[in-house]
This record gives sequence, C-alpha cells and structure tokens, in this order.
Amino acid sequence: MLEGFLDILKSIFFGIVEGITEWLPVSSTGHLIIFEEFLEFSFDNVNGDFWNLYSIVIQLGAIMAVVTMFWSNLFPFKFSGGVIVKKSVMTMWYKVLVSCVPAAVIGLLLDELLEKYLYNWVTVAIMLILFGVFFIIIENRNKNAVPTVNSISEITYKQALIIGAWQVLAAALPGTSRSGATIIGALLLGLSRKTAAEFTFYLAVPVMFGASLLKLIKCDFAFTPISVAALIVGMIVSYVVSILVIKFLLGYIRKHDFKVFGWYRIALGIIVILFFILKPGA
Repeated sequence: MLEGFLDILKSIFFGIVEGITEWLPVSSTGHLIIFEEFLEFSFDNVNGDFWNLYSIVIQLGAIMAVVTMFWSNLFPFKFSGGVIVKKSVMTMWYKVLVSCVPAAVIGLLLDELLEKYLYNWVTVAIMLILFGVFFIIIENRNKNAVPTVNSISEITYKQALIIGAWQVLAAALPGTSRSGATIIGALLLGLSRKTAAEFTFYLAVPVMFGASLLKLIKCDFAFTPISVAALIVGMIVSYVVSILVIKFLLGYIRKHDFKVFGWYRIALGIIVILFFILKPGA
C-alpha cells in the first residue's frame, strides 16, 4: 500500500517535470532520464520495462493541453449550415505533416536501436550543453535581425521540411529537446520567436501521438491497477502544468529571447556530468 502511494507521488512529480520541460526548450526526455535515476517506480522491470512506456505516454497529457488551448487553430472544420473546411487550417496541417516525415522515418526504423545506445546520461549531458551553446550563438546573431516569417501561413513547405529535419535530432539524441531543436531550426530560417514556438506546439501533436501509439503497440508490460493509475495521474498533471507553461512561454517571448534557456541547459549539463562522474560506484 505504501509503495503504491509513493508511486503515485512519483508520478505527480514526473507529470510536473514533463509539463514544464516539454514546452520550454530544455529537454523533457533529458530531465526524465535524469530524475528516473533517483525515483524508480516500485513495479518497474517486473513485467516489462514500464519506464520506457511511461516516459513516452505521459506526453499525451502535454499534447492535450495544446489541443484544448489551440482548438480553433487546429480543428479544420466549421459547422454552419453544413460542413465548411477551413483552408488555412488544412494548409497548416499539410505543413505539419511534411515536417513530421523525417522524424517518422527515423522513429520507425531506428527506435529500438537509438533507445538502446543513446538514451543515457552521457548523451543527455552533451546535448544539453551543445544546444545550450547553439541557443546563445543564434540569439546573439539574431539580436538586431528582423524576422522574415511572422505567421505560420508564411512558412513554406521547404522550410517546414527543414524544421522537421532539425526535429530528427531530438528523436535520436535525448537532451536535445524536441521544442529546442525545432525552435533553433526555425530561428535560423528567419521565423519570429512567436511563430517558431507556435509551430513547435502544433508539430508536437502528431509526433507525440505517434510516438505514444508506437510505444503502446510495442509494449509487453503487464499492466496492474497501480501502474495504470500512475500513467493516468502523470498525464493529468502534465496536462494542467503544460497549460500554465505554454501561457508563460508565449508571454515571455514577447519581450525576451531564448538565451536564458541556453545558459540553463549548459549549467544543467555540467551538473549532470559532475554528478555521474562523482557518484559512488561510478
């Protein structure tokens, strides 16, 4: 009974971490991998690898936050004396799907291989630092630049594909940050910070739904009531926290750049390296 209660508390904590780090460009997967070192579920690795399932499926809560907050921008139909297709929304989805192609190919072909060899603290620490440096360099370069793309409707299909290619880095290398990689790619293409962030939100919907579905299909974990409860609690918490964080981020980038996240990533990467090198038994 006590172990079950502690597992629910752990899931609440992981839900908070997911909700915060999924949308800020600091790597949700990287943070979850790090914290899992300290807070393992009591039933993990008993009837399958629950953590690998949990760390992906918990993202559904964060995705539902985007769906509910941006419903009018995402739902392509309008019912007024019949069904009306909103062409601007459909065009946006075509661009999102183009962006999804590179990550979908990599995910389907190399998912297990990448997870086996790259999902570890070494990769996380390196990518936290590397992309932190990228953020600082790019924001310094763009300090006086005027964005050439100020709305999602202005994004070309070529630009959407290039942003999708940047997203592959996050799919392959934990610690990169899906939002971080796509935002960096978007900024390099001349997108405004607001447009880059919004496109990242929309792009996350099919990508993370697809990743969760793929993980569930491959999962051989024998679910127990407490493991199901942990999943549901984690998703609900990540949903609520995501709404707050998305609102914060959209307000923040109106007046600030992304450099603070770059410095945070560098500091966290250094802390991770020091911790795992110095911990007993290392």
